[in-house]
Amino acid sequence: MTFCVENETGAQFDFDPEEVAALVAKEVLRSEGCDREVEISLTITNDEGIQELNREFREIDRPTDVLSFPNVSYEEPGDFSVMEGEQEVDLLNPDTGNIMFGDIVVNEDRVRSQAQEYGHSTKREFAFLIAHSMLHLCGYDHMEEDEAKVMEKKQSDVLNTLGITRD
Repeated sequence: MTFCVENETGAQFDFDPEEVAALVAKEVLRSEGCDREVEISLTITNDEGIQELNREFREIDRPTDVLSFPNVSYEEPGDFSVMEGEQEVDLLNPDTGNIMFGDIVVNEDRVRSQAQEYGHSTKREFAFLIAHSMLHLCGYDHMEEDEAKVMEKKQSDVLNTLGITRD
């Protein structure tokens, strides 16, 4: 797995965001049974930057905590067989042979405010947002109650496996 990280705001945390993101992403991929080599782009921005993206891509003119832009079109969440055949040609990075899995944008302002609001560390909040976004990149959603329950359990399982729990 390759992570391309762009820290637009120069955000400083008491942990290495690239290291935590890679750790969480690898665990999501492992738990989902994805054995393909993937490339993920991670951008760290702020309220202003994510609001601009949210307005442009989702037509929602307000900041949010995280945005996910999956490159893979799934028939069923977590069914990575769709990355073979015709879709694979469009997903492959010709220079590396890796699957261009998708993009994650994390709002550093929300990492800090939500960590404080929920009473846990910024590392835990950041890891949660990465797990959440990675599940979106794996085809999961939370628009319906049953979908939300599946995502919540998967997020919790990943973070518990890694020992990144609420303080």
